[in-house]
Amino acid sequence: MHEPAKNDEVNWCVSRRGFVAGSLATGFAMAVRPVSAQTITTDTMGIEAGEVKIPVADGEIPAYVARPAKEGKFPTVLVVQEIFGVHEHIKDICRRFAKLGHLAIAPELYVRQGDVAGKTDIPTIIKEVVSKVPDAQVMADLDAAVAWAEKSGHGDVGKLAVTGFCWGGRITWLYSAHNPKVKAGVAWYGRVVGPTDELHPKNAVDIAADLKAPVLGLYGGKDTGIPLDAVEQMKAAIAKAGKPSEIHVYPEAQHGFHADYRPTYNKADAEDGWKRLQEWFKKHGAA
Repeated sequence: MHEPAKNDEVNWCVSRRGFVAGSLATGFAMAVRPVSAQTITTDTMGIEAGEVKIPVADGEIPAYVARPAKEGKFPTVLVVQEIFGVHEHIKDICRRFAKLGHLAIAPELYVRQGDVAGKTDIPTIIKEVVSKVPDAQVMADLDAAVAWAEKSGHGDVGKLAVTGFCWGGRITWLYSAHNPKVKAGVAWYGRVVGPTDELHPKNAVDIAADLKAPVLGLYGGKDTGIPLDAVEQMKAAIAKAGKPSEIHVYPEAQHGFHADYRPTYNKADAEDGWKRLQEWFKKHGAA
């Protein structure tokens, strides 16, 4: 199978209107280079994968989609980007899901605020782009991605899951409280407590009682950005709310332990987390 060229997008997308987004970045974001030799590359044998345009309220946004290369409807999983946007690693994760029989879709959620692919440091990415992305906009764009998947004829949104990494881990918690269609979520080292503002009014710990789907949180014991006391606060909030969500901590893992292109990659913990994700989705009807 092949990855569609840009002129193939007509086979995937609906209509163009209003705000027209650019294309997804190719390769890896500049801020994460050099890329590790351990980087996993998933081929497209037996799957269809490529860029699409998703209609949203103010036009359209780009997304990467992968699914099995056959007719039918497939369990749908939203793959929510890291702070670095929908770069090659997030695309590869979509292809991994397609190999497992899912329709995986990763919308570019920063597109209105700016392009992070060419920025070389995290503080600049946060200041110039990520801090300006409203949670409400993200929730609406993910809803649009679900609608696109259903309309495509290939997405079974009755088996809807969401997973995200770093920035997307936080969004996974929020979206699992936002959309009652979600059957299961898996949040990889997503922030659970922190400062709030008008664009980001709540943290994951604030919406524990509102979770509409069980979320599995996967965290690193040596994550300097998300200390264990914050993870314990989230555990306590889940327990108080009486929700069936769970948190698993890998004692030796750092932040980004699943990101095989980064030096923080921990192969054993990443593989265990991926196995736990699949079991979680199956247990809760999302696979």
